[in-house]
Amino acid sequence: MAKPALITVTCPCCQAELHIDPATSAVIRHKAHEKPATFSDMEAAVNRFKTEADRREDAFKKSVADHKVHHDVLSKKFDEMLKLAKENPDEPPPKRDIDFD
Repeated sequence: MAKPALITVTCPCCQAELHIDPATSAVIRHKAHEKPATFSDMEAAVNRFKTEADRREDAFKKSVADHKVHHDVLSKKFDEMLKLAKENPDEPPPKRDIDFD
C-alpha cells in the first residue's frame, strides 16, 4: 500500500511550515518561521530601546494625570444629572445599557 504524501501548509498567523499526514490529520513535522534580525547594529537597538522607554514614561504620566482628574469629572457629571433630575421630577430616569436588550 502506498504511503500518502504529506501536505505542506503555511500557517497564516505565524508563517510556520506544517507538514500534515492526510490519513491521520496530524501534524507530522513543524518548521518555525525564521525571523530576520531586526537591527543591523547595536546602536540602533539601544536608541530604539531608549525612545520606547521615554514613550512608556510619557504614557504612564498621562495615565496618572487622567486618573487624578477622573474623580472631578465623575462629580461634575453626577451634579449635572442631579440638576436635570431636580428640574424635571416627572421625567422617567434615563435608560441604562442593560435596559436596551
